[in-house]
Amino acid sequence: MTKVFILDANQEPLYPVRISHARLLLSQGKATVFQRYPFTIILKESLSHLKLEQLGFKIHPGVKTTSTIC
Repeated sequence: MTKVFILDANQEPLYPVRISHARLLLSQGKATVFQRYPFTIILKESLSHLKLEQLGFKIHPGVKTTSTIC
């Protein structure tokens, strides 16, 4: 199962979501593509009314693989 990285409106990383959920957010206009590799979307509005856990991840240019830090 492949996951998509997601950022909130303040560019804070959130837990990755499934491709189907990311596709739904993009088609509803609630998110836009932030980066193509690794594929990352960013939400247009902040989710201040929801309590979501945040996730940290680092992107190193020139590295051939991408991983998450939980």
